[in-house]
Amino acid sequence: MKQFFKFVLATVVGIIVASLILVLIVVGVVVSASGDKDVNVEDNSVLTISLDRPIPERTPNNPLANLGIPGFDSDKTTGLNDLLANIKKAKTDKHIKGIYLSESYMLSGQATTEEIRRALIDFKKSGKFIIAYAEVYTQGFYYLASVADKVYMNPKGIFDFGGFSSQITFFKGALDKLGIEAQVIKVGTYKSAVEPFVLNKMSDANREQVNSYLGSLYDYFLTGISAYRHVPVDSLRSIANNLQVQNPEDAVKYKLIDGLKYKDEILDELKSRTGTAKKSTVKSVDIADYTHTKSDGDEDKGSSDKRIAVVYASGEISSGDGDDNKIGSTTISAALRKVRLDDKVKAVVFRVNSPGGSSLASAVIWREVQLIHQVKPIIISMGDYAASGGYYISCAADSIIAEPNTVTGSIGIFAILPNMQKLFNDKLGITFDGVKTGKYADLGDISRPLTPEERLILQNQVNRGYDEFTKAVADGRHKTQTYINSIGQGRVWTGAQAVKLGLVDRLGSINDAIASAAKKAKVSDYKVVAYPEQKNMFSKAASSLSTEVRTRMMQSELGENYRYYMQIKSVQEMMRTPQARLPYDVVVK
Repeated sequence: MKQFFKFVLATVVGIIVASLILVLIVVGVVVSASGDKDVNVEDNSVLTISLDRPIPERTPNNPLANLGIPGFDSDKTTGLNDLLANIKKAKTDKHIKGIYLSESYMLSGQATTEEIRRALIDFKKSGKFIIAYAEVYTQGFYYLASVADKVYMNPKGIFDFGGFSSQITFFKGALDKLGIEAQVIKVGTYKSAVEPFVLNKMSDANREQVNSYLGSLYDYFLTGISAYRHVPVDSLRSIANNLQVQNPEDAVKYKLIDGLKYKDEILDELKSRTGTAKKSTVKSVDIADYTHTKSDGDEDKGSSDKRIAVVYASGEISSGDGDDNKIGSTTISAALRKVRLDDKVKAVVFRVNSPGGSSLASAVIWREVQLIHQVKPIIISMGDYAASGGYYISCAADSIIAEPNTVTGSIGIFAILPNMQKLFNDKLGITFDGVKTGKYADLGDISRPLTPEERLILQNQVNRGYDEFTKAVADGRHKTQTYINSIGQGRVWTGAQAVKLGLVDRLGSINDAIASAAKKAKVSDYKVVAYPEQKNMFSKAASSLSTEVRTRMMQSELGENYRYYMQIKSVQEMMRTPQARLPYDVVVK
């Protein structure tokens, strides 16, 4: 009885503590929300931009951001939407004298970096200054910073400029040791997402495609730097190939940066440029806080009766519900259906940033895009990735706009079914036996290998999926299916390459896509509305909140290595259903 009361007491105390925590959080959110007033920018201020966190498509709706709760950093995550809007706003803000690009590790993809870089180039048309400074220049941040009027580095700093690389992790050796066979069914010579499970190194076809698209990305990277640093592309290539920048002085010598300065010297220059007294502090506003400032014409811009809907689809594609970081076919289909049936929405921009995922979920979303195309303009804006399933959900639109360094294509289908018989039998001593009412009743059983008949059935299903995929692309792009098959086969392309192949119509940003949609809809006075509606933490179930906390904590702890964790986690999804998925991540450090 004593033990019983002990457990009861512990349960009651747990409930009380949990309730108190919840009350404190709610009170904190209310206080935070009530105090979330417009930020006033003082005269002669500098807009500070530091991009050392992943950049999502949209700023998360996170009321806990400033409360110091574990898993929710006090530094706000700013989405690409607000970054672009804030830089544009600063261009005409009389209080902002210039932009200070502070050290950033640029955990974003190349297309996202390209959008921000283009916004900075546009900002410079105002005649205002941009100064970049870092103790460590990654290649991603240097590409962004190269457009600045002055690029400085700490005299003891590090400058990384050695070229691009792409690395794939292979699991076959580990699977062999465990006694697991990856049974692969695929279509596409270049559909290399399955290679890590069946090979120990890259196939010749995969090496060919990686060399091709990585070379295209690198050429564009060097060309962009050359245009603003006035160093010939061939010289930049030679500097990188021979690793000629091995200390800060080398970066100055080869004109990659303008000088070496300590932070206090940078602050002195900012004071000089803003007319601030030497003994005073530079007036600055962080890019995240700048979201809460107003500029002339911000309120109720455009007609609410004429709308351009921007539907955001970011992350891997799967069936069911999704969120800001995962494309759920149910959630995105509902959003697309909503804008199609809304007469106030005159055109749609479908922002796709996805490496693909479930081929079935992709087909479900494709159908909704096709239905919109029949009644109103729909323009695709591609982000860092719009590959495989990401391209599938894009191909039925009126037109497709991508960045030159968007990773796209990868038109192919595959499925993986593990055979764990040796693991169970030989390693663990586990055996199975049973009965069934039909020959194929246990198709997909991982405790045994596929029979030739079963493999043929699965191969036919994958072949059918690929045929439907290529037909959808052929119809949407007004090409023959034979042609799409010739450039498909799972091959990956950059946005620049895809334009030449007819998979993409032109290069440009999300703002170019919005302008194109408005032009097709023949509207000039319109309001841009984002979908799906973002939910805050308290609109989510407790389990979702827990997942969000866990994700943020892991991202914080693992940093850029978080992507390796996600790669391993995605293997589970690959084992469930046929996939239209990009083979790997493309990371530029």
